[in-house]
Amino acid sequence: MLSITVLLAEDVHMIRGALVALLELEPDLKVIATVERGDTIVSTALEVRPDVAVIDVDLPGMDGLTAAADLHEQLPSCRSLILTSLGKPGTLRRAMSAHVSGFLLKDSPPDQLASAVRSVAMGGRVVDPQLAMTAWDFPDNPLSRREMEVLRLAARGADAAEIAGCLYLTKGTVRNYLTSVVGKLGARNRVDAIRIAEDAGWIP
Repeated sequence: MLSITVLLAEDVHMIRGALVALLELEPDLKVIATVERGDTIVSTALEVRPDVAVIDVDLPGMDGLTAAADLHEQLPSCRSLILTSLGKPGTLRRAMSAHVSGFLLKDSPPDQLASAVRSVAMGGRVVDPQLAMTAWDFPDNPLSRREMEVLRLAARGADAAEIAGCLYLTKGTVRNYLTSVVGKLGARNRVDAIRIAEDAGWIP
């Protein structure tokens, strides 16, 4: 029996261990690498060459959807399956833009994970039908990739100086990005912009 090889990206130790154990109950699935940070997904995948990458959305270093998009560019043979608690139309729309093959909620029945891994490994797509219908009519994300990175850090409590240090920008550039975000989202201020983006699923 040929094994489907899996890379698992999940930052919570207990969840990561449980997912590895769940996948390895299946005789045809083999977890060959695990990572805790989004910015190590691509480099690890290039080293071990998995068939499928199971990726959480909310990861330190780089969010899972950005990592999935980079993975698609650099290792298109590896198909991505997003596993998340963020069942929001905007998150699914971002996943579609990142060329992921599957989008599965963490509260799905356990046996669906193995089935989803097999489906995407064989070239199929796995998306909750109701969420897909909702996402179809949902407005496009107006924010650029850099604006989402800045807003994501702001949502975690970082000030302009800290965001600038993380993204190698000047404080003035960070402030310009935040002003642009507020305008694009029609928000009253930065806090309101964060709320709008989180509710839409545009930032994890």
